[in-house]
Amino acid sequence: MKPLTPRELTCLGWAAIGKTSWEMGVILGLTERTVNFHIHNACKKLQVHSRQAAITALLRAGMLPNITGHPLPAPSKTPAPAAPEMHLHEPSPSPRPMHAAAPKS
Repeated sequence: MKPLTPRELTCLGWAAIGKTSWEMGVILGLTERTVNFHIHNACKKLQVHSRQAAITALLRAGMLPNITGHPLPAPSKTPAPAAPEMHLHEPSPSPRPMHAAAPKS
């Protein structure tokens, strides 16, 4: 893996916590286009095709601080619990109460 510049790492660090390119530009005093340039260059160096993949690669390599403050969980060998079964024939409760139509005047 080619080394990333400090600006590339900074942009991916902000992206890792959910900032958009526009928001990063405001924070860093750059244009949105410049932020996208740095992220694109980082993706090329990491040989990935998206900012999410670049963030994942950096987290796995230990090059980004842990965002949550907790250690990353080890991959589980047990399958995840199944989702509750959905029945299509049962109507789902409406989030809004039903109102009678207002009389026309």
